[in-house]
Amino acid sequence: MAIFLDGKHFSTDHEIVVALDVTITGKKIILGIVKTSTENHVVCRDFVRSLLDRGLHADDPILCIIDGGKGLYKGVKKILGELAVIQRCQWHKRENVLKYLPKARQDEFRRKLQGAYEQPTYETAKKALETIKRELSEVNISAVNSLEEGLEETLTLHRLGMFEKLGRSFKTTNAIENVNSLLGIYTDRVDYWKNSEQRHRWVATALLQIEPRLRTVNGYHHLPQLRSAMALSIGKQKKNAELKAAA
Repeated sequence: MAIFLDGKHFSTDHEIVVALDVTITGKKIILGIVKTSTENHVVCRDFVRSLLDRGLHADDPILCIIDGGKGLYKGVKKILGELAVIQRCQWHKRENVLKYLPKARQDEFRRKLQGAYEQPTYETAKKALETIKRELSEVNISAVNSLEEGLEETLTLHRLGMFEKLGRSFKTTNAIENVNSLLGIYTDRVDYWKNSEQRHRWVATALLQIEPRLRTVNGYHHLPQLRSAMALSIGKQKKNAELKAAA
């Protein structure tokens, strides 16, 4: 049903990207890991392809929750194509925008952005965000550009009509960041790794210990409805593309 993708840093040039799956019943499963130096799209592309090669089913649309990193985005879209329905993390978007603002204005706009994203419908959320964009233009135009970049993909659950039912579970990358936090209990105090294989096996073993303790996602009984909403959205996009091509 859904895949969370995020990386955990071990040093400036060592990162392990983790893929966390959510099944139709809401169960969380660790799909796999890949060691890399950065989340570049080639590594991410090959990682997603390897998940398919190992048996990941991609016959139906999959909600892919990412932090907005370009490498993860390009890698997922390259392999899953239109079946990858991207939900960009609203928390990361908000914090990225705030970095452009003076500290004296950050709390103000944090509340406004949070309030906009908590609106129950796509129309009300988009209207609130457009208002914020106009206000930001008087403070820092770069903050406006940051907000606009990938904005629609932060509203995917809103657009699908599923935000009120599943927003708590899928509006941010919190689910996989929680996994990375638990992983840190096993790895953060290790200050010397003998080699790459040791690090890789240590992380994999730790994740196997963590997986049984992961909770079912909140609102899991709405997941079949999410699948239908994603399929309908993809169907509409195909039809619009065909009409445009015919014109």
